[in-house]
Amino acid sequence: MAAEDNAAQRAAYWPVPIARAIPAAALALLITFSADHSAQFGLLSFGVFGIVSGVVVAVMAVLRLGDSRVRSYVIAQGAITVVAGILALSLNHGGVRALFFTLTAFAAITGFLELYSGLRSRHRFTGSGDWFAVGAFTAVAALVFLLVPPGFHQSFRGPDGVNRVLDASVVVVGLLGAYAAIVAVYLLIAGLSAKWGTQAKPVAASASHEETKA
Repeated sequence: MAAEDNAAQRAAYWPVPIARAIPAAALALLITFSADHSAQFGLLSFGVFGIVSGVVVAVMAVLRLGDSRVRSYVIAQGAITVVAGILALSLNHGGVRALFFTLTAFAAITGFLELYSGLRSRHRFTGSGDWFAVGAFTAVAALVFLLVPPGFHQSFRGPDGVNRVLDASVVVVGLLGAYAAIVAVYLLIAGLSAKWGTQAKPVAASASHEETKA
């Protein structure tokens, strides 16, 4: 019965991480291929990501996580992500400090909630390990954002001989893109692994049944 329950959980759960991976991957690609890493660009791109990702998390929790025992926490995580996205868009002219505040608050709060969801559902729901891992990534991101000095500014000459500037906004927006890429890849692998698990289970069960009959 436990194996059947796990298979049912995986069948319900696997679209959740894949749906979450899509906006994270879009954010990572947008930042990677953009030459603009200003604070305003970071706030605008994160704002759109926050709203889309938060809605995805909340909706998927309502539709797919009924047996997780932490659905209310995941919905709260989605709602907070939407609020962070709206805040980022409203503060898009606020400069580096607004970017730091928004990203740090988002990562600290949602990272804690996702870690808690993973711990609370440990050994009870198939997605607990994924929530714990992504929560840890997000909590670490909050710490890294917090450690970057807002006034950091360094001039350097590039390989092409052109003078360039590396400042706090460039560093933090780059870190945001790296975080989004890591989360997207992890969630995509997690979703596909759960999906393949639901396909492998019936095959194994059928083989076992045939051996029993023989």
